[in-house]
Amino acid sequence: MKFRMMHVLVVGSVLAMTLVPRIAWAQDDTLNAGDTAWMLTSSVLVLFMTIPGLSLFYAGLVRAKNVVSVMMQCFAITCMVTILWTVYGYGLAFGDGGSMNAFVGSGKLFLSGVGVDTVDGSIPESVFQMFQLTFAIITPALMVGAFAERMKFSTMMVFMALWFTVVYAPVAHWVWGGGFLGDLGVLDFAGGTVVHINAGIAALVLCIVLGKRTGYPSTPMPPNSLVLTVVGASMLWVGWFGFNAGSQLAADGVAGMAMAVTHIATATAGFTWMMMEWIGRGKPSALGIATGAVAGLVAITPASGSVGPIGALGIGFASAICCYFAAGALKRSLGYDDSLDVFGVHGVGGFVGAILTGLFTAEMFGGSGLDNGIGMQLYLQLVGAVATILYSGVLTFVIVKILDATMGLRVSSEEESGGLDIALHNERGFSL
Repeated sequence: MKFRMMHVLVVGSVLAMTLVPRIAWAQDDTLNAGDTAWMLTSSVLVLFMTIPGLSLFYAGLVRAKNVVSVMMQCFAITCMVTILWTVYGYGLAFGDGGSMNAFVGSGKLFLSGVGVDTVDGSIPESVFQMFQLTFAIITPALMVGAFAERMKFSTMMVFMALWFTVVYAPVAHWVWGGGFLGDLGVLDFAGGTVVHINAGIAALVLCIVLGKRTGYPSTPMPPNSLVLTVVGASMLWVGWFGFNAGSQLAADGVAGMAMAVTHIATATAGFTWMMMEWIGRGKPSALGIATGAVAGLVAITPASGSVGPIGALGIGFASAICCYFAAGALKRSLGYDDSLDVFGVHGVGGFVGAILTGLFTAEMFGGSGLDNGIGMQLYLQLVGAVATILYSGVLTFVIVKILDATMGLRVSSEEESGGLDIALHNERGFSL
């Protein structure tokens, strides 16, 4: 009897040891309900950032005669990019590009191969592509603030379609789709390089080529509604939890820490901007604290999956100082008209966050650790940032110059004076 019992235990142990790897492998290929639910929620949160969050943020910052125009631009970009992403954009960003895979993907036309049962990690691929689509939507939409109040709607739509195709999708592939920056070891957890540096440098090129608004900077152009702006900034803050914590693609400890450091950095940057304004100008402003919070959100984005609370405090503090200078003294000294400070907040904030990721990810600052050491990682972060700046800047310039020669960039002086709401859409934002 004892021999039989021993025999059963031995055989059972061997079978169990044999099955463990198979069971683990099966779990890796099985949908996780918690992860899926979180990623569905994150996709909604990131879409919420563009409409209504970014739309309201920009609508409050422009003059009353241009409220509808900026909201219309954000809404139209959302619709158009969704179609382009479905037809070919997802393949360019996340498809296997074969011999060109280091630079761009291919395939997946009309989301071919993405079915009900298709899995990406522990979530449906349909959810993964939807989450990534929301990033593809908000990146070009960010640029609306740079050329607000003076660009043709028709030219803007063509520009965004071309820019999404030849700039955004390839850069996303470089970092997240198996391209060369990801292979080099460049860290960009949620889009400091892909989204913010990419859009920020393109915004700078756009506003310089487009030229200044009539009357700028001598004519006062105050925001029409700080209420809308603060409401929009608040929506961005909440939606950004999906942006950063969702980029883990799982409901786990990394996602939890990403949410925590996102909040810490945002609060730190908003508070720092408020204090600098209070000390420098005598009074704190709602516009200042809201802008500072957005700068913190931008800067923590690339680092959110790898830094701890110390890093979040440092990145939030540094981003507020750098973006405050860029949106103020730097813009005044160089004389360009970035209407709503897209470059000053997103371009500079994204760069600061991307570089500091290479510092604060180190274990000595409570981060997840660096394989290459701080010096090498800082170098890799700089390579990723500079590559994006050069690629996005040059191609944006080429696209803009071609469109300027063929379609024209600006509305007429009469249309600009009367406001784009009536001139381009025959509507008013406010009927007072």
